[in-house]
Amino acid sequence: MKKVAVIMGSTSDLPVMQDAVEILKGFDIEVDVDIVSAHRTPEKLFDFGKNAHKNGYGVIIAGAGGAAHLPGMVASLSPLPVIGVPVKSSNSIDGWDSVLSILQMPGGVPVATVALNGAKNAGILAAQILGSSDQCILDKIEVYKQGLKEKVIKGAEEIRKNKG
Repeated sequence: MKKVAVIMGSTSDLPVMQDAVEILKGFDIEVDVDIVSAHRTPEKLFDFGKNAHKNGYGVIIAGAGGAAHLPGMVASLSPLPVIGVPVKSSNSIDGWDSVLSILQMPGGVPVATVALNGAKNAGILAAQILGSSDQCILDKIEVYKQGLKEKVIKGAEEIRKNKG
């Protein structure tokens, strides 16, 4: 089974990115977490990006705040799918700088971008990508989605019961 890399620009991004780690572990997908700064450790970024597919990864989730170059730079170096998580950071302009830095990639260098601080959805999307070629993961995703449906149905029933 392929594993997922969850990388981020700094330790301050970890509280957001932890949501991706938790959802992936819930699907029993192996996850490696690391700090790879596009600006402060470019050599590490290049090594990681060029070798991720050789190191057993199937998907990369990259979170970054501010100028948020990490997801795009990794996507420029790796043949793997990259999911970008814009992180609202202390030096951010309400997170819009991060969203646009990750979203507005040039043709030929795609980055799948989730919502601001949307690491949980990044984890789910990574699982779905791996699940497209792994029946065990796909089965777990189907169970997860059924659970979402049941939660909504139960919530609607509770509202109707308490209304009357």
